[in-house]
Amino acid sequence: MSDRATFYYDLGSPYSYLAAERVTGLFAAADAESPEWQPILLGGLFERFGRDSWGNGPNREQGMRECETRAAAYGLPPIRWPDPWPPNTLFAMRAATFAKEIGRPVSFALAAFRQAFAAGRDLGKRDNVLLAAAAAEIHPRALLVAVDRDSLKTALREATDRAGDLGVRGVPSIVLDGGVYWGDDHLEEAVSAGARRERS
Repeated sequence: MSDRATFYYDLGSPYSYLAAERVTGLFAAADAESPEWQPILLGGLFERFGRDSWGNGPNREQGMRECETRAAAYGLPPIRWPDPWPPNTLFAMRAATFAKEIGRPVSFALAAFRQAFAAGRDLGKRDNVLLAAAAAEIHPRALLVAVDRDSLKTALREATDRAGDLGVRGVPSIVLDGGVYWGDDHLEEAVSAGARRERS
């Protein structure tokens, strides 16, 4: 059997937020192993593949309304958009990398996503990231020391590069058995693949 499925995300992505709130429950309901959560830099993928965020393009308002509609359909709180959005998530994604390193990737990511899209707080501000860390029981001093480590910065860059090598062009994406399921709207497809794998 191949390696465990991997869920790739960036904390500035509202579609990643929508998928993050559902992914664990959907895999569990299908009796499939929950994916590994892997933070990556969406900006790095944009640079590699010559793309930009839809949040900077002409379809920004349409995309925001679509995210709000999906949040309501999933039973999530109304989306409150942080200002600015899209944010600079570099510090937040380094924090997410540290959270993964110490075994708290899911609790931190969910706390940070909720800070951004349920509370409308800018994850470009360190204090808001530290609030998410506290919710995940990560000591702020330990986090602040960790995010300045060269090894942690390298780990985030390398994770982003590996994701690109696997064909990940955006987030959220789930990679499973060589397939890339890109987008919140392909989450159920990834779950179905996971369930088939468990039965094989």
